[in-house]
Amino acid sequence: MWGRGDPYEQYVGRWSRRVAPQFLEWLGAAEELDWVDVGCGTGALTAAILAGCAPASVVGVDPADGFVAAARERLGDRARFLVGDAAGLSLPDASADAVVSALVLNFVPEPRAAIEEALRVARPGGTVAAYVWDYAGRMDLMRRFWDAAAALDPAAVGLDEGGRFPLARPDALATLFGAVGCAEVATTAIDIPTVFADFDDYWTPFLGGQGPAPAYAMSLEATAREALRERLEETLPREPDGSIALMARAWAVRGVRPGG
Repeated sequence: MWGRGDPYEQYVGRWSRRVAPQFLEWLGAAEELDWVDVGCGTGALTAAILAGCAPASVVGVDPADGFVAAARERLGDRARFLVGDAAGLSLPDASADAVVSALVLNFVPEPRAAIEEALRVARPGGTVAAYVWDYAGRMDLMRRFWDAAAALDPAAVGLDEGGRFPLARPDALATLFGAVGCAEVATTAIDIPTVFADFDDYWTPFLGGQGPAPAYAMSLEATAREALRERLEETLPREPDGSIALMARAWAVRGVRPGG
């Protein structure tokens, strides 16, 4: 359900770009490092690394041709982009100082294999880190959507990312990183405001059909989709100027490859 850059940008990409700088600040990485961005998508985290970390090199890897094309168009030759799988990176052993992943680990079929692969590519003493949305808690734009959908359609409960992605919690992330051999494992919450100009600014991205919630919205018959739209319009909080002020929380985790 992921693969086209423009719908992703309108739905969640514009918010993911705001998380990336805070994530990098938390990592506190030095300059002149070699980075790998696994599941780079349209390049939000890659762009933040280029802007704020003075890297020696950045390689972005994503399985979706459309995302890789969008990232290349946006960032040109400032980074190298490859189509590839998180569990089978076509990169040498111990070739990167930092291997990071943004908002994708919960979508990877075998998260453990992906982190093991990140450790393989990281140099001894290098950083392996990731962040994912807090689907069950304060990723408000999705949480509000699924709560409204479930009130109208019990079948929506089974599609809600909050239930489908138990990995997207700090304790689960820390357990995973520790289990594959990371040292110095730590987690943190990253909160950003997501302010929508009006209801249409909130609702229209769900009509792009990309991602679990938009795919669900577009699977509905027109009358059911309109009922969902009306319920959201009635229940979303409004500011005096008509804007909708929500919050998005991401859970971040980091570890170190032993031996440095």
